[in-house]
Amino acid sequence: MSNEQNEGVATPSFGADPHRLLPDPGGFDAHTHMDILGLPVDGVLGAARAAGITRVVNVGCDLPSSRWSVSRAEEYQDVYAAVAIHPNETGAVYREREPVLATIAALAESPRVVAIGETGLDYYRDYSARDVQQAWFRAHIELARRTGKALMIHDRDAHEDVLSILEEYAPWPPYSVIFHCFSGDAEMAERCAAAGYLMSFAGNVTFKNADALREAALAAPAELMLAETDAPYLTPAPHRGKQNSPAMTAYTIRYLAALKSLDVAGFCTTLQATGSRAFGW
Repeated sequence: MSNEQNEGVATPSFGADPHRLLPDPGGFDAHTHMDILGLPVDGVLGAARAAGITRVVNVGCDLPSSRWSVSRAEEYQDVYAAVAIHPNETGAVYREREPVLATIAALAESPRVVAIGETGLDYYRDYSARDVQQAWFRAHIELARRTGKALMIHDRDAHEDVLSILEEYAPWPPYSVIFHCFSGDAEMAERCAAAGYLMSFAGNVTFKNADALREAALAAPAELMLAETDAPYLTPAPHRGKQNSPAMTAYTIRYLAALKSLDVAGFCTTLQATGSRAFGW
């Protein structure tokens, strides 16, 4: 990683091996999609463990992927699940909303399900009408509140509406709201921190043009941060073009620690404590 400067934010420089073993206590991947990876789960988890990533949260986007996530979580000790209908998928199932929500609720009863998500709002794409997305978001919020599970949010170009809807259900218990693949700026990070929301940073924080996201990571308190891959998407630089996988969370963790001038082992300890509080493992 070069030490170039983008609009005043220096990107950290350190070894580029994405699979280098993290120091104890290691880390975890707070959001991944092994079902989309399409690789043998044993191999994916083995590579992750070799990098010091000891747990993964596999996240559903529809009924098939939510079921897959729960099945793998019940099969593998180091896999946990999140279940929901992604905002881009809500339009396709809106006419079957009640039975679909009932199925998600039944899946959420598994003790291996640690979050309701990914849910939220996506105004970047127009796959689902905004009012439909908002209705599903509220339904998922209500499920998260009933079950006591964390709420895992997909927020793309919809910051104000996401924050406004969350405010309708305030106050939120500590560590119960997670902004997956955080995409806001420093001001957004400060607003989330003030509300006690967790911000999960993915490999795109390493991208050359991600200066605003790096500013957000600098503004975010370490104790309110998580790290994720969103694999197979958002492979961290300088490995863009390769398929992402949970093992590469180790690279993003090292990058964030260097960016914030934190000791890697200490940052891992903070991440582990936050993960335990958010996911209850």
